[in-house]
Amino acid sequence: MEVALEPQSPRKATPVQVAKAVLSAFIGIRKGAAHEQDAVTITPVQAIVAGVIGAAIFVLSLVMLVRYITS
Repeated sequence: MEVALEPQSPRKATPVQVAKAVLSAFIGIRKGAAHEQDAVTITPVQAIVAGVIGAAIFVLSLVMLVRYITS
């Protein structure tokens, strides 16, 4: 009797996991094992959305910092 194993799709990453991956990508520090895990669980859409949000937060915080310093 043979049991057919259905291939399981990898579970999606949580928003916290995606945020950690994007933040580490901005900084440029990431462990190899964590990178491999992220490559399996994070979808391209999650990475793009988190990257755009992270970049917007970074730019807005720089603008606010410059306005505070120059005022």
